Amino acid sequence: MGQLVQRASQQLTELVRGELRLAQAEMKEKGKRYGKGGGLFGGAGLVGFLMLQALVATVIAALAVALPVWAAALIVTAVLGAIAAVMALTGKKQIAEAAPPAPEQTIDNVKADVAEIKESAHR
Repeated sequence: MGQLVQRASQQLTELVRGELRLAQAEMKEKGKRYGKGGGLFGGAGLVGFLMLQALVATVIAALAVALPVWAAALIVTAVLGAIAAVMALTGKKQIAEAAPPAPEQTIDNVKADVAEIKESAHR
């Protein structure tokens, strides 16, 4: 009986350590995704700011010079806007893939382990 209790205690310790390692790995992966998403949102903000500067230059060029100059500035503005949109959507996707910030797989495994322990204790 003592050996069974000792073996069960040892297995439970190993199980908890394994679940903690899994939780750590899962949180590390989610942290990477949040970092990438945040960086892409930051990049989208910078490109959006450049887009506004280009838009101002477009308005000035449109008022001051003939059609070809402002048309060129407008094309640059549209390209910067498209870049900002792509970066923002990619950043949103990265953050959505990381959410929620909890080790879901580990939580499910621990719940299953607890249920298994309870079931075997009732036998």
